Amino acid sequence: MSRATTAMLSIWNPATGEVVDSLPADDAAAVAEKVATVKAGCAAWAATPLSKRIEILSSFRALVSQNVEELAQTTCRETGKPITQARNEVRGLDGRLAYFLEHTAAQLQAIAVHTEPGLQEQITWEPLGVVGNISAWNYPYFVGGNVFVPALLTGNGVVYKPSEFAVKTGLHIAKLLWQAGVPQSALQVVVGGGAAGAAMLDSGINAAFFTGSYATGVRVAEQAARHLLKVQLELGGKDPVYVMPDADVAAAAAATADGAFYNAGQSCCAVERIYVHEAIYDAFVDQFVRTVDTFVVGDPLDEKTYIGPLTRPAQLDVLAEQVRDAREHGGKVLRGGARLDRVGFYFAPTVVADANHRMKLMRDESFGPVIGICKVSGDQEAALLMNDTAYGLTAGVYGVDRDRAMRILRTMNTGSVYFNCCDRVSPRLPWSGRGHSGLGSTLSTLGIQTFVQPKAWHLRG
Repeated sequence: MSRATTAMLSIWNPATGEVVDSLPADDAAAVAEKVATVKAGCAAWAATPLSKRIEILSSFRALVSQNVEELAQTTCRETGKPITQARNEVRGLDGRLAYFLEHTAAQLQAIAVHTEPGLQEQITWEPLGVVGNISAWNYPYFVGGNVFVPALLTGNGVVYKPSEFAVKTGLHIAKLLWQAGVPQSALQVVVGGGAAGAAMLDSGINAAFFTGSYATGVRVAEQAARHLLKVQLELGGKDPVYVMPDADVAAAAAATADGAFYNAGQSCCAVERIYVHEAIYDAFVDQFVRTVDTFVVGDPLDEKTYIGPLTRPAQLDVLAEQVRDAREHGGKVLRGGARLDRVGFYFAPTVVADANHRMKLMRDESFGPVIGICKVSGDQEAALLMNDTAYGLTAGVYGVDRDRAMRILRTMNTGSVYFNCCDRVSPRLPWSGRGHSGLGSTLSTLGIQTFVQPKAWHLRG
């Protein structure tokens, strides 16, 4: 095991604003030592029969299911995610684990591409080596599991750095992986913030998988380029929804409000912009506000809480500035608009009507419980505004006419599109972004293939 350093990482409780724990943080030397451990051990892990790797990750799956409450409590206390939503995430990991366990073997099969007398050509698949996983805090089980599970199943070693805002969750995940049978020579955990992640990129890993903001993603890509590392980036979004005039107003309002405010809006695929046809605009806004009024803001450990505190206190100022700017550019703040006067990092659920693209609220990622609603004259204006962004993660349309909606969705420069749903991820479909939303794919068969590299075989005789 790596030595502990004297530097300490503080663990905050967002619901109280208090430091509740501190852990030894890894410096560059400690990171290098952990990477070296995995580098030395990953060949043995790759040589472990796939059936055994599947058995071990199946044991991890069982352990997660057996420890739902403890895992959810840990995440709730250090990220502020409401306990019911934390449980949903831990339980929801099971479907992803099941998919990876079922489909990995088929993705590792050799492919015979040509045979003639005296010559065979085929493709086999080999692991990348040491995968550096710099993960996120908002969905630590989903985001982390999308990387370390298929990476381990395909024979890679993993150096896993959970976010400094969810480090105890990450350590708990690693403990269960080791308990399931993943050797520590195949999985090491790095504790620390941005400096630890940067040290990992310079430590001899073979691939870097990062989830976080666009700005940090650019820095990761620039640093990784110096080593010609494979890089995959899952970054932010400014995800739009268009509500067509034939939509069920009440259903669309309820769904998009949930899509905007679930996990306090701290999701890359949260609904962050809503465009509503002028024929139903007033009715939609009224119903949307009614829905938001039912959301309970409170202690994340309270079963009734729907919106908890923000995980990062710095985001409070970002949201306050977006609201100030929206007012300046003609927005009507119908609900919320400011930090709540209570202990912890709480921002009031905020609804801004009459939004437009002069506002930061409609251009910059919010990552919090705020939403702008814009009136549009029709499908063409809606599509133009939906595509007026540097991000390209998801886009959705609500309505009755599916063909009409699909014509709009085909024009969206996004990795995922939704009809009559939003803020949804499936293990069977690739999760990918365009533009400032990132590079590469997780989930689906593509999210397994990304952890292997081809070897071409020319066989004579």
